[in-house]
Amino acid sequence: MNIQAMMQMKKAWDTFKASHPKFPAFMKAAQGTLREGTIIEFKITTPEGKTIESNLKLNASDMELMDTIRQMQQ
Repeated sequence: MNIQAMMQMKKAWDTFKASHPKFPAFMKAAQGTLREGTIIEFKITTPEGKTIESNLKLNASDMELMDTIRQMQQ
């Protein structure tokens, strides 16, 4: 792993958390509800009002990735 890239990612994440303090709390609350088969929906609205929507259904490999990310945060 590239240590410098990891340090940059941590700095970017810290900046993101400072700008959007509700997001980490939301993710923490959602963490206990996520399991294989869960559907996550995304909606993006531009400043002009255009929307883009999609969703994904979590599978076993998605859950493994989330577990890995969770372990990295400890």
